[in-house]
Amino acid sequence: MGHHTRYLDTRGLDLSMPTFSAAVVKGIASSGGLYVPESLPSLSLHQIARFAELPYWQRAAEVFSLLGVDFDEATIHDLMQRSYGPQWSDKRIAPVVSLGSGLHVLELWHGPTSAFKDMALQCMPLFFSASVESMRERGQATDDFLILVATSGDTGKAALEGFADRQHIKIAVFYPDQGVSDIQRKQMVTQTGENVNVFGVRGNFDDCQTAIKDAFADAPFNSMLADEHGLVLSSANSINFGRLAPQIVYYISAYADLLAEEAVAPGQPMDVCVPTGNFGNILAAYYAKLMGVPIGRLVCASNENRVLADFIETGIYDIAERDFVTTPSPSMDILVSSNLERLLYHLAGPERVREWTEALRTDGRFEVDPDTLCQLQENFCAGWVDNDSALLTIREVLDGSGYLMDPHTAVAWRIAQTEKSDNPMLVVSTAAWAKFGDSVLKAILGVPYSASLPEDSADLDGVGMLQAVQALTSASIAPIPDPLARLEDTPERFTAVVDSGHMAVETAVLEWLRSAE
Repeated sequence: MGHHTRYLDTRGLDLSMPTFSAAVVKGIASSGGLYVPESLPSLSLHQIARFAELPYWQRAAEVFSLLGVDFDEATIHDLMQRSYGPQWSDKRIAPVVSLGSGLHVLELWHGPTSAFKDMALQCMPLFFSASVESMRERGQATDDFLILVATSGDTGKAALEGFADRQHIKIAVFYPDQGVSDIQRKQMVTQTGENVNVFGVRGNFDDCQTAIKDAFADAPFNSMLADEHGLVLSSANSINFGRLAPQIVYYISAYADLLAEEAVAPGQPMDVCVPTGNFGNILAAYYAKLMGVPIGRLVCASNENRVLADFIETGIYDIAERDFVTTPSPSMDILVSSNLERLLYHLAGPERVREWTEALRTDGRFEVDPDTLCQLQENFCAGWVDNDSALLTIREVLDGSGYLMDPHTAVAWRIAQTEKSDNPMLVVSTAAWAKFGDSVLKAILGVPYSASLPEDSADLDGVGMLQAVQALTSASIAPIPDPLARLEDTPERFTAVVDSGHMAVETAVLEWLRSAE
């Protein structure tokens, strides 16, 4: 079995030091902090280069073994083959597409829900289920688990898809009622499975995320779940390290692929530009860098909700007076970036993390010390893109390269162009264009984000928008992923919308559980 890595609490108060499987099942530390690995393995350039010869599932299996995941090798191999199998539309799983001028696109959306969250959420539910089974066999668990998920659009569907109809698990997803694309909403509310539920929330993503975090911290609610329903809470958001670990894999994989294509010289750094909201995706690149992948600058690409870009520039994280902006890249419409806590832990330690998270909770802001800012800026740089520039970028790349990207990828592309160095730049593409057909249609027609589409397009539903985009381009430039094309004919199962705040969320969950019994 080898060495099993233990996990530490970013706030330094939870001293249980769980293994990977226990950390995945718990989701969040008892202090409200997040779990981070006690140590990371080191990869040699030779080891990284060898990845190019392996299928993706095997690349993932090797990384998990190196990370000290507490399953035997045969189990890890089995889980990875199931995670990265025929449900992916491209057998390379996470292909790198080179568009010239030193820019390479890492496509992370070939999974069943057409978003990068599949990279982790095809895998994490299998780890979760295997962990629960092994705990039950050892007599360490008798309860079932309730996964509560806050989503800005993509995590929700990917988590539902991954956890649907799994034994000993129920899952409830909360999304901002007016804050997701029509396609994203339809993907969630049409989800099949006996153990799933979906709720809209009157509020934005931060309201959803705060309500879920507060529900975790609400002792009477947790007692009621345990006593009445035999359920223990856990999380599938990126606060769970089980979500982050699979994301490290694709940065190692991408460097191996660029090496094999001779797009990067052995040992030459690649820069990475990531469209970032909750900071998990770019944090995975930071972990890959710590493990020895030659990564140069980590470029954080923000939209108009630019709290992270401002933080990296100034060391001040301030949401006290900041308005939440609606953008064409809703998965990044986030002001409280929960994964930042993990980075701050690595840079400054648990005492400072406690101090800063408390300041954020009470004052809506915190400022890091000069030494932490210096370390931050040694690894990260940032930029932000306004709504219309993002749409313009989609059109420019389409016209110039015949490549159609979604608005999140466009944000990263725009920043990558301005941040170019002598290193090859990996632009992380987090969703298929078809998840955001309305914004892509505006981009192609040259309609500003805040303006309405022309009358002949304005009344189209999500799938109609995709067909309109395809008619303006071509099926080869704008293929519509099969599950999205079928949404039109799939019945909507979940229509409930609840108020924001943890009381409303808890009431909705309890009513669902009681009605299902």
